Amino acid sequence: MVKILANDGIHPDGLLLLEEASYQVSEDKIAQADLPSAIADYDVLIVRSATKVDKAVIDGAKKLKIIGRGGVGLDNIDVEYAQSKGIQVFNTPQASSRAVAELAAAHIFTLARMLQRSNRELAAGGDFKKLKKESESGFQIKGKTLGIVGFGRIGQELAKIALGLGMRVRAHDPFVSEAEIGIQIGDHQDLKLGMTISTESLEKVLRDSDILSFHIPGIGKPLLGAAELEKLKTGAILINTARGGVIDEAALLAALESGKIGGAGLDVFENEPTPMEALLRHPKVSCSPHIGASTMEAQAYIGMELADKIISFFGDDK
Repeated sequence: MVKILANDGIHPDGLLLLEEASYQVSEDKIAQADLPSAIADYDVLIVRSATKVDKAVIDGAKKLKIIGRGGVGLDNIDVEYAQSKGIQVFNTPQASSRAVAELAAAHIFTLARMLQRSNRELAAGGDFKKLKKESESGFQIKGKTLGIVGFGRIGQELAKIALGLGMRVRAHDPFVSEAEIGIQIGDHQDLKLGMTISTESLEKVLRDSDILSFHIPGIGKPLLGAAELEKLKTGAILINTARGGVIDEAALLAALESGKIGGAGLDVFENEPTPMEALLRHPKVSCSPHIGASTMEAQAYIGMELADKIISFFGDDK
């Protein structure tokens, strides 16, 4: 029998599919320190972002055939070492793309109308009339240029939303030269629009964008530091729902203070789960606790995509 450890849990829909296939699934959380010894009995390890699948865990995995990551990135898995041991590693890139894109859009709307300030300050007894007056410097999104850094599934989903809002879209991705963006109008199958967006250099996207949104994996160092921030338009808005560390947070804080950057929507941080307090409290920052894929629909899709891939791998071999 195939034994599966879902160490960070799995949605009930995915769990049901696996149990119907007669697989034995454990959702008992095993502490990171105990995982190298406990993993020895399992054929499959399912994780999210909480569990780290490092060399010690992989060396303890005597029977492991699959490591499945519920989500887009693989930062918490030593993929190269796992593959060298004959272990297949996969994630769920399709399941949460729309959820992350919608969160990025939510931060854009929030910053455009300074809703983060209203929510914080009104509830704390802030001056109603003063906040109303200051909100007159908010802006409409239609006609603004959205730069998307990372034009994979999530970036393309955000492009669909932006085009529907009347925005101009610019994109950068060293691995994607162009993408066909198809927009369906509601549930009307016969009402579809499509256009091709070609990617451009990072420098051009930085220079042209009113709002810049990141959808790339972590690269171990900031892609956007003080020098890159200087290339942006004064008052530009930054959105990061990708990975903490993509933007140099110290440089970002300085740029917010100087007025070079008009606002930042941050779902991910360098030091999770205890982000820099000065960023969290900054009046120009809209923040959320790494919830890009945290919708009911996305969690169900992730669970089912994991289950489908596992069942496909083992086939009738249970």
